[in-house]
Amino acid sequence: MTSTITPEPPATGAPAPATTRSGARAIDDWRPEDTAFWEAAGARVARRNLLFSVLCEHIGFSVWSLWSVLVLFLGPEYGIDPAGKFLLTALPTALGALLRLPYTFAVAKFGGRNWTVFSALLLLVPTVLAGVVLEPGVGYGTLLAVACAAGVGGGNFASSMANINAFYPQRLKGWALGVNAGGGNLGVPAVQLLGLLVLATAGAAHPRLLPLVYLPLIVLAALGAALKMDNLTALRNDGGALREVCREPHTWVVSALYIGSFGSFIGFGFAFGQVLQVQFHDQFDTPVKAACLTFVGPLLGSLVRPVGGLAADRWGGARVTLATFGAMAAGASLVLYASGRGSLPLFIAGFVALFVFSGVGNGSTYKMIPAVFRARAAADVAAGGDPEEAERRSRRLASALIGLAGAIGAFGGVLVNIVFRQAFLESGDGDAAYLTFLLAYGVCALLTWAVYLRPAPRRLPGV
Repeated sequence: MTSTITPEPPATGAPAPATTRSGARAIDDWRPEDTAFWEAAGARVARRNLLFSVLCEHIGFSVWSLWSVLVLFLGPEYGIDPAGKFLLTALPTALGALLRLPYTFAVAKFGGRNWTVFSALLLLVPTVLAGVVLEPGVGYGTLLAVACAAGVGGGNFASSMANINAFYPQRLKGWALGVNAGGGNLGVPAVQLLGLLVLATAGAAHPRLLPLVYLPLIVLAALGAALKMDNLTALRNDGGALREVCREPHTWVVSALYIGSFGSFIGFGFAFGQVLQVQFHDQFDTPVKAACLTFVGPLLGSLVRPVGGLAADRWGGARVTLATFGAMAAGASLVLYASGRGSLPLFIAGFVALFVFSGVGNGSTYKMIPAVFRARAAADVAAGGDPEEAERRSRRLASALIGLAGAIGAFGGVLVNIVFRQAFLESGDGDAAYLTFLLAYGVCALLTWAVYLRPAPRRLPGV
């Protein structure tokens, strides 16, 4: 599941880190923890790979969330009710979550550069299909299949994170992974802004223009990755770490918390435009009016993700995560209150708060992962264990959980869309969904406190 680097050879200076074999860019000697090597050549190579990784992941997120915008184009002539539209956004979320595990394996199997190029080109499939089938009269089953195919964009996050994790030294991993994740998440508001542009200029009758805009961008991103990225030949899959981490109770606690944070972010990002159109159909009687607001929440949530990580560094991941879920519960309460009163300003304020604090929670929850295993390592050393072995095991398990939690957390987006679908199907409004989210955030807050903050003899310190 996770990608780890084999032990580094003894430092012998800082030779050029890339060699070319059989026409492929391959790095045989990679020692990021060697300061001389890193300053002489490693940092430059890592930054170059990070840049193109962010670009490809960004477009992957855009394609993954493409149908959050396309459903706004599907007027009465398509014959799809609100429940049907929520299903169109749930399917790509589900496939993207499923693909995150094999995509993480693929980096070590095929090479980070090679897989980035392939996975980027694979994005052409859902975009071309959407451009071909989107017209009145198309069957709903066809739309479901094409929407589901957009899920391939959701897998790019996992492979990109695994690849960049291997390029950077331990002291810079948090920064590099934060930049990588934040740049990818920005793909959600980016596609929504482009959707707004298409709606405002060409109109709702031309949904094909949006996926077609991405065709040259996908090709350029894949070309840039092919020319500028590298494969690390020492990268190996560590299936043993995945099996070991699956037996760790903290795996499932942290994954549940990530469902609450990232699942909310991606789920609301997919659903918010539809919610506005259904909940406040008088104010949002045209798709362009809804599209004017859909990008704001995902944009802010993406930008504040690094803030969650920085806050967790200062005050501890568990404390920040607890505060985050408390704030998200308050945001859900405000949305529920605004829905009952029919107050659009309060409704939007509550949802913006949900996006912002889910973004903070994304960063703080991810920072909890290495903290959990560092605390375990410290306990092992205190009990007489070998410090180097404890640290090595800590890093292996943290890397495994980062990938696994990312896959599990994405399923939260599926749950969000299913809850919305059921609520609007049964009552015509989202009140039942908002109450469900409020209760879920309360459970997440209680779980965080009970496992990581409650005074108890067996509690892990420093998480």
